[in-house]
Amino acid sequence: MAIKLVVFDMAGTTVRDNNYVGKSFTEAMRKQGYNVRVEDVNPIMGYKKPVAIRMMLEKYEQDATKITDTLIDTIHEDFVALMLDFYRTSPDIQPLPGVEETFEQLRSSGIRIGLDTGFSKDIAQVIIDRLDWNDKIDIMVASDEVEAGRPYPYMIYRMMNKFGIHSAEEVAKVGDTEVDINEGFQAGCKYVVGVTTGSFSRSELEPYGPTHIIDRISDILPIIR
Repeated sequence: MAIKLVVFDMAGTTVRDNNYVGKSFTEAMRKQGYNVRVEDVNPIMGYKKPVAIRMMLEKYEQDATKITDTLIDTIHEDFVALMLDFYRTSPDIQPLPGVEETFEQLRSSGIRIGLDTGFSKDIAQVIIDRLDWNDKIDIMVASDEVEAGRPYPYMIYRMMNKFGIHSAEEVAKVGDTEVDINEGFQAGCKYVVGVTTGSFSRSELEPYGPTHIIDRISDILPIIR
């Protein structure tokens, strides 16, 4: 089956942010007294952010009774505020090399472009507005718009439903983390592609068995064709 939809992750896959996501996450945790290392945060950045916060609290908080929904919400609110400020004002927010050209080539071939993310919709929309991508993509689904974020396949399923795509054999998933790869496999995507522009190196992606690993986003084109 020919590919009709390519689903790309955002930060680290299509958007350069100089790891400010990880830095904002650790700063939000630090405000509540948790000195979390960026090295521990980066591998889980693809998850829905409240889920990632719970994962870090379970690692750093010995008293499980303190890990409450209220604490998670507080940390997440601080994270969102930091990220919104960054994405609205920082000059560092740019598309990664070749991304917009790749979008254009795929769309000129009749292939839909989807973005999904572990961010909440408010953050994701600020990024799209800032990069002027509203007319360069076909759909964006954020983790708070579905019942469960990655690695669950619901964001991809929502896009498929939108475009009347009935088989995931007509979908490719591209992302820079373990959770992107697992999302693609759970959805049943024909191609599940890891990219080395973000959190994971080639050697870190390999154990998760993506169908392909690429070093530039434009390398998706010969795979799709």
